[in-house]
Amino acid sequence: MPNVLITNVKHYAGPGTLPVLLRDGIHPICHDSSFKNGNIARSFEKDYPGTTALGAQTPGSLLSELNERQVDIDAVVSNDVFPNTPCPIEEVAVETLRDSFEALLMFPFKLTQLLLPPMKQKKKGCFVFVTSARYLQPEFGFSVATSIRAGTTSFALALAKEVAPFGIQVNVLAPNYLYSEAYYPRSRFIDDPKGREKIAAIVPMGRLGEPEEAGELVAFLVSGRSTFMTGQILNFTGGWP
Repeated sequence: MPNVLITNVKHYAGPGTLPVLLRDGIHPICHDSSFKNGNIARSFEKDYPGTTALGAQTPGSLLSELNERQVDIDAVVSNDVFPNTPCPIEEVAVETLRDSFEALLMFPFKLTQLLLPPMKQKKKGCFVFVTSARYLQPEFGFSVATSIRAGTTSFALALAKEVAPFGIQVNVLAPNYLYSEAYYPRSRFIDDPKGREKIAAIVPMGRLGEPEEAGELVAFLVSGRSTFMTGQILNFTGGWP
């Protein structure tokens, strides 16, 4: 049974990816900020039988916990999140820029560095970076998320070139207009008719993407069914822009 590490499993593409991986007989090894509380971690494992919830929060401590549990990671779903608060460029606080950089680029970069050596030894492995399709059409007020997510996408493409000789796949899932409570909350964009109309006017498919739809794509990318595909950006946008 493949072991797939998912970061921030309760957020962004995580809620849709988890049930698909379980259905496909994959063992999800889950990270989430809420798992600092051991009771929440154990409750999560009961709610989703077949998962492992890690209490560690930093790349280094995640590696230590994986080693303690004697778990080898076959694939990583780097599902990184940071709050998006629309703001003109001249008003962006340095702290916001720094914190976003740490969460969206530094964290996956460090984690990748730590998990690569055993994959190189096995000449097998897979990374899926869930970033953003905002680079296709930058929007007013989202300069921080757009630029740093694009940096993570570029990092993934550089990684793909370096590790391809070791048989390691690296691909990017780049969503926009994917339902999540962090970015497109249900109360505003699904339950509210005005919100649905706004989305329908922007997205050619006329709706937000469903988390499970993103999960199906992630599951395929980590499945090993098409190992020759690497260094690709898959824009998950319903036809936008």
